[in-house]
Amino acid sequence: MKYMITWYERPQGSALEYENAQKRILGVFRHWQFPDSIQVHQFLVRLGEWGGFMLVETSDPLAVHKLTTTFPAFEFRVSQVLEVKDAVDAELEAMAWRDALPPA
Repeated sequence: MKYMITWYERPQGSALEYENAQKRILGVFRHWQFPDSIQVHQFLVRLGEWGGFMLVETSDPLAVHKLTTTFPAFEFRVSQVLEVKDAVDAELEAMAWRDALPPA
């Protein structure tokens, strides 16, 4: 399955605490590696802030959960996503089945 992961900074304390949190995040990230079970299609940062988007593919949802748990300074939103063509094919199949039903 494919997942769109969006992350946002959690609110921090003082300016100094915020700076220290950013240093810690980058220190952890410097040593972290994506698990082999996750294929990264896109890994993007929103300009002007600490947050971004990541499109990944994996058959292991626990790997996604572990990824988001590794960086507690961020709030994550994870959405399972489909290719548009696949979604449209499924929708057309469902509509054809529904349209074949006898009138109520």
